[in-house]
Amino acid sequence: MKNQRKKKEWYTNKTTMAVYVVLRLLVILTMVRCIFRREFESVFLCAFSLVLMILPSILQKTLKITLPSTMEVIILLFIFCAEILGEINSFYIKVENWDTILHTLNGFCCAAIGFSLVDMLNRSERFSVKLSPLFLAIVAFCFSMTVGVLWEFFEFGSDLLVHTDMQKDTIVNTVYTVELDETRSNKVIAVDDIQDVIVVHSDGSQQSLGLGGYLDIGIADTMKDLFVNFIGAVVFSIIGYIYVASRGKGKFASRFIPQVEMEQNA
Repeated sequence: MKNQRKKKEWYTNKTTMAVYVVLRLLVILTMVRCIFRREFESVFLCAFSLVLMILPSILQKTLKITLPSTMEVIILLFIFCAEILGEINSFYIKVENWDTILHTLNGFCCAAIGFSLVDMLNRSERFSVKLSPLFLAIVAFCFSMTVGVLWEFFEFGSDLLVHTDMQKDTIVNTVYTVELDETRSNKVIAVDDIQDVIVVHSDGSQQSLGLGGYLDIGIADTMKDLFVNFIGAVVFSIIGYIYVASRGKGKFASRFIPQVEMEQNA
């Protein structure tokens, strides 16, 4: 039985290592391509991705935990999909709902991480306070949403200070605003059926955007990201609640919850 468990663990580690090596190779090839094209911002993103990919191993050694292979593979794929495919290869623009898929997955994974951190403390003998499964689920949800909000702060700050476009714009055809209320009585004015926007520059020249509507700069994208993050967080919080309530019998949840090395040795 012991040999069978070791064989299974070896196979799991081998699979994770294969994914890690393949993704790092793809990132390096992308970096070389960007160097030849003199796309130095993309080169930085590649280098940043290589650093991020070693974080799971660092966390395992530092916190003395073992990440399930499923969780580790998802983290590696998420980094690759967000930075290499999303940013460098423009999947955020070319592939519909690419950003939505990643934010949903991010909400799910962050809830799993937050749940794991609190659950490990909950099972530690050094802490006398034991939290209920419901409270653990609430903490996991709040942790995930906090990470999601902080990430939106980062996107907004980057767009404002570095002039990037991380908060992708949305084309809308109707605007509701009190700024057009001449009576200044907080009356909402609707501007509907917008088909184009004319930009008048300081020198008097005009430019038609030709986008088929009004350009909403980031607000709709931010709220959509937070909403799908909310969905991912709720889904894992429910899974985590069932896992703790049944005290570890859920096989699906165990694929995302890190284990303390002392527990495994026991």
